[in-house]
Amino acid sequence: MDTLTDRQQEILDFIRERIEGDGVPPSLAEIAQAFRFADPSSAQHFVAALEAKGALRREPGKRRNLRLVNDDGRSASRPGRRVPLVGRVAAGLPILAQENIERSVLLDPDMFRARADFALRVQGDSMRDAGILDGDWVIVARSAEARSGQIVVARLDEEVTLKRFKRNRGSIELWPENPAYPVLRVDPRKHAFAIEGILVGLLRGSRA
Repeated sequence: MDTLTDRQQEILDFIRERIEGDGVPPSLAEIAQAFRFADPSSAQHFVAALEAKGALRREPGKRRNLRLVNDDGRSASRPGRRVPLVGRVAAGLPILAQENIERSVLLDPDMFRARADFALRVQGDSMRDAGILDGDWVIVARSAEARSGQIVVARLDEEVTLKRFKRNRGSIELWPENPAYPVLRVDPRKHAFAIEGILVGLLRGSRA
């Protein structure tokens, strides 16, 4: 890769940070806004210069088509996504409240079958027979809905729980994967209930 000017390096670093943080590269308009360019064409000029120097490559047919280039001249692999790791959830707080987030981790997008929005640390062994152990991190895609049979992160009153979601003749049940724990039957007249997300992957505690 050819030597970059200071401004070109700043823009390349910005693109890298956005890819690592958001999982997607910034648009030209976002680059222009970040560097206070009066016209997005100025961002286009810098991107073209970075491409000419071998620091970037544009992927045809994509809206956000900027790709970093490795030292060997090949495009970097599909960008990962940095997701927050949520530890113990404080009662009454939104699951992604800053008080609940321990840190963040960059995930390989090829590891999971769907978009990952956050990781939640498992506490207890109620999902043991599904292979989800105490101290593991479940990878979750945010969703307010789920199909019967999916494992979900749900809020029941003030508590957040990981269970298998089932509909039974119109009623809602949250099933553990350990016979030592009871099935939670949700009565909307008595309980505040919401699905926070759907399980899409798992990391053993030592890998997070």
